[in-house]
Amino acid sequence: MLRYTARRLVLLAITLFFIISLSFIVMHSMPGSFITDNKLPAEVKRAMEDKYHLHEPMYMQYYYFMKDFIRGDFGISIVIQPKTPVNTVLATRIPVSMQLNIFSLIFSLPIAMIFGIWAAIRKNKIDDQIISILIILFISVPSFIFASLLQYYFAFKLGWFPIITTAEKNLSWTKFHSMILPILALSFGSIAGVARYTRAELTEALNSEYMLLAKSKGLSQVQATTRHALRNSFIPLANIIIPMFTQILGGSLVIEKIFAIPGMGNIMVDAINAHDFPLAIGVLFWFSLLNLVTILIIDLSYGIIDPRIRLGGRD
Repeated sequence: MLRYTARRLVLLAITLFFIISLSFIVMHSMPGSFITDNKLPAEVKRAMEDKYHLHEPMYMQYYYFMKDFIRGDFGISIVIQPKTPVNTVLATRIPVSMQLNIFSLIFSLPIAMIFGIWAAIRKNKIDDQIISILIILFISVPSFIFASLLQYYFAFKLGWFPIITTAEKNLSWTKFHSMILPILALSFGSIAGVARYTRAELTEALNSEYMLLAKSKGLSQVQATTRHALRNSFIPLANIIIPMFTQILGGSLVIEKIFAIPGMGNIMVDAINAHDFPLAIGVLFWFSLLNLVTILIIDLSYGIIDPRIRLGGRD
């Protein structure tokens, strides 16, 4: 287990290296530059080019970037928050996105599990058909459509919620109240996905032979379901539930823009459009690291959920 984890961590570091390198090459190959203000004097432009090594070949720019990156320094934001270190910008933006995504995950999981379990138990009944229709609807419609509809009807028309999120650093009731609509918009797709897999896995488990054996030993339907069917259904579901956080985080890229949430997704779009490459690469690194760590947790969780599963072959 330890050797397997160590190998995976090494592969994670190598993957991150290639992602960051490719991102650097692609972004620096984009046409245009952040020095586009015609009002800037020529000597100022030359000074900025010297400072950020823009006059040197790309491989030299890559060398300077990787030299700082290895030390955990992504440089300084050039356009979005001038003269501010990228790590400082990320430190103020990451908690906002994390709050939004954690609340969405907490809201999605129990509702999805309840819907999936109920649909499996009531298979082919009217309850199951209604839940299936809702699942298809929530999966088919993108989250930004839900966000726009919620913002229009519940915020603009009815005035129940603020149109944009309150710009408060600390979590308060006022800020949470302003985050309810984006949380709902992010949750619909996750609820549908987990509910669909829960229904499929639990339906198969309920029709298995070990369920008949459990009932023959005197267990009721509820006891057999909770003690055996749900436990066996959760193993394949781990591959769906654990990545939910990164899926929600990816969806929040657009949701944050719609609700003017000062998080990671909002600033990433602005950084790319403004050619603020140090900041854009810093945000991309955060998203890549989170996705890779999630994949590692998924692999390791199989051995925790079911001890019969061995990781790393003979290791």
